[in-house]
Amino acid sequence: MWARRLPRMAALLTAAAVAVPVGAAHAERSPDQSPAPMRLAATTSLAAAAPAAPSLSWPSLPGTARHVTAPAVTPAADPVTAPRQTLRLGAKGKAVTWLQRRLSDLGYRPGRIDGQYGSTTLAAVWAFQKVNGIRPTSTVARRTWQALEAPKAPRVLAPHGRATRVEIDLTRQIMVLYVRGEVELISHISSGSGVSYCETATWQGRRQRFCGSATTPTGNYRTTWRVSGWHRSYLGELYNPIFFNGGIALHGALSVPLYPASHGCVRLPMNVARELPGKLGKGVPVHVRGKFRRA
Repeated sequence: MWARRLPRMAALLTAAAVAVPVGAAHAERSPDQSPAPMRLAATTSLAAAAPAAPSLSWPSLPGTARHVTAPAVTPAADPVTAPRQTLRLGAKGKAVTWLQRRLSDLGYRPGRIDGQYGSTTLAAVWAFQKVNGIRPTSTVARRTWQALEAPKAPRVLAPHGRATRVEIDLTRQIMVLYVRGEVELISHISSGSGVSYCETATWQGRRQRFCGSATTPTGNYRTTWRVSGWHRSYLGELYNPIFFNGGIALHGALSVPLYPASHGCVRLPMNVARELPGKLGKGVPVHVRGKFRRA
């Protein structure tokens, strides 16, 4: 009789050896500790029949085995770490390249990613600083690096506006282009100075005097006509103008200072003005809000 039972007992002992973790008899842990991962005794037949999902096994009661499927672990995204190297206009190197790439990823337009901190990158730095509540400066230091690691989104001016629209913030002197509800482009601007003017210019073949108030009116408008390249108006040259309120347009300019300086149009850096016509069609809403307050 014992001869007949021996093969069956051997099979049971083999199964128990597979189900019990190696070294489980010597494992110790306090009640508040999670069980450490344990190795399973491997056999050729077990490896061939192993399920796709990994599992952990440990004894729960004497003479029994409990199998728990290990949960899938999604690795956390690596935090953004800025170089934290103080940069000034004219700087070159890897820290500048990092700055340019980060600004570009966030929707700003620093120009070519070439590791050179020039005027085009400066305009993007200004825009970023203004969106993040930092007084705009050409120096990229601790506060700007910190903001680049954890940036703020631009303040929405028209929460019920169309998914594709332009928002012009006169208070912060920035423009935001939304496309299908997402931020597509953020730019530094210079709007109307708010100063009354009288200027004499040659227009339509004769000398004329023009007077007015250099303001950019707030309100809701739509893009209308446009010109490719340089367009000469009676108050100066406009690059790639996109008009949205009579003779007031978004346009590129060679000078886009930190303060409002135009006759009423919205000046943009030249690289932004080159890109904008390809992204901003006709009849797109333009929302102008705020009021600039000089320090």
